[in-house]
Amino acid sequence: MAAVAPWVADALVVLGVFIMTVGVYGMIRMPDIYTQMHAASKAVFLGVISFLFASMFSGDPAIIFRAALIAVFLILTTPVAAHMIAKAAYERGEKMRTPGAVDQSGRGLNREAHPGD
Repeated sequence: MAAVAPWVADALVVLGVFIMTVGVYGMIRMPDIYTQMHAASKAVFLGVISFLFASMFSGDPAIIFRAALIAVFLILTTPVAAHMIAKAAYERGEKMRTPGAVDQSGRGLNREAHPGD
């Protein structure tokens, strides 16, 4: 198992870099704050968790404990932060620019309701 651990850790780092790269691409490419926030929160969570799992292959109990604490912190805070960003955008009246977006709030935030924006 000890001979395979560095290879697994390297694969997890490469996976984390790939996920974060796709997340940055999604933030640049997505048309509105709601979808950009979704891409950012997924990239942070999945990419960093992959890095944390890679660091757990060190075998050092202190590193494993710290990585586990960081993972728990991310699991608890990432959805809350994404929700607060989306709520702030909603309160500001940010329009949904994604094709086919459906505004279920009744505030007319979808693109079809305001064609001049």
